[in-house]
Amino acid sequence: MPVNYNRVLKTIVSKEARIGVVGLGYVGLPIVLRFCEEGFKVTGFDVDKGKVDAINAGSSYIKHISGEKIGGFIDSGSLIATTDTALLAKADAVIICVPTPLSDKREPDLTYVYNSATDIARHLRKGQIISLESTTYPGTTEEVLLPIFGRNGFKVGRDFFLVFSPEREDPGRVDFTTRNTPKIVGGVTERCSNLGSALYSQIIHEVVAVSSTRVAEMSKLLENIYRSVNIALVNELKMLCDRMDIDIWEVIEASNTKPFGFHAFYPGPGLGGHCIPIDPFYLTWKAREYDFSTRFIELAGEINTNMPYYVVTKVMEALNAKGRSLKGASILILGVAYKKNVDDLRESPSLEIIRILKDKGANVSYNDPYVSIAVNHKADFRMRSVPLSLKNLKKYDCVLIATDHSAYDYRWIVANSKLVVDTRNATSGIKSRNVVKA
Repeated sequence: MPVNYNRVLKTIVSKEARIGVVGLGYVGLPIVLRFCEEGFKVTGFDVDKGKVDAINAGSSYIKHISGEKIGGFIDSGSLIATTDTALLAKADAVIICVPTPLSDKREPDLTYVYNSATDIARHLRKGQIISLESTTYPGTTEEVLLPIFGRNGFKVGRDFFLVFSPEREDPGRVDFTTRNTPKIVGGVTERCSNLGSALYSQIIHEVVAVSSTRVAEMSKLLENIYRSVNIALVNELKMLCDRMDIDIWEVIEASNTKPFGFHAFYPGPGLGGHCIPIDPFYLTWKAREYDFSTRFIELAGEINTNMPYYVVTKVMEALNAKGRSLKGASILILGVAYKKNVDDLRESPSLEIIRILKDKGANVSYNDPYVSIAVNHKADFRMRSVPLSLKNLKKYDCVLIATDHSAYDYRWIVANSKLVVDTRNATSGIKSRNVVKA
């Protein structure tokens, strides 16, 4: 017998629906808290027992998320966290927020999505809404998830409801949050889309319904490809301007005075975060099925991937100008998070810069007020943040600004360093012969 659609809708609107969120990282945890804030009961699922234990103890492992807020929802009974997937059966809506990395061959690795879907399917019951938020290639929801959920004979749009709604989290951002960032929802059927939109409209101010899951999947990729290509463009111009002895930062600010037709992107030491360095290649991989070459995406990836090597070359040249070779030099990296004022290390270019410097024989340390321990599994190193003291600063041959955290006093750093290589224009307005822009 088909599910009573109106009854499912009523449980959402009345906030009686129990919400399950699979994956309690930078995407999943904010979604959990938004549903709790609006009065829903939420169960958070994660394979990492450390995260589960932290949440149940009222602690946060993400710097910009309040442990006090988590603790309040735990105490009120609005939130529990668990590793027990059997509890998925009790959820009326299940939202999947797990990582979608690339393999060593730059191919989509949907292991986490597949495992999560398999767990959900094992406990799937009629009337449940399933939403995938993990970024992936167009077709994933219908080609990968739908067959898994249909194994027990359930029909989508009749017995259960399946949507794709791409995450748009920007860790540490305060002007646009989960609450006020518009949410795209695409369903496998019209009923799926309607229920998915109703679900997210309880926690997000504006929901944008699109015609299919494939449109929703592609929209997320377009957002990140747009950024990747434009950052690659400005990174390439940065290297050209360096050769031409032109300040790229001044060029960008001059162009940015145009009130139309221009949007400023800024260069850096490479690309970081889970989205921009990875997501475009999901489309590159899928395009091969259609005998299509995504040349812009490939070129942008090549330029952005090579930026850490460019930065190391600038460090080498700056040291040479001081009569010092890179091999054996002591280098202090300021900032290993992928962007300012967050503790997120995912795909951070700083980790690659450290690896290259170490491979070339430099003695490398780092300081980051947000990251006490930095681990790079690819390069097999684990480092601890060193104190940023006057005594410590003076002993380094070069200080490399890789992430422009607001907590740093750049005038003090420049005044007390032998050499500063700045990849973020953090020292803008500070005149010193010891500063080199990279």
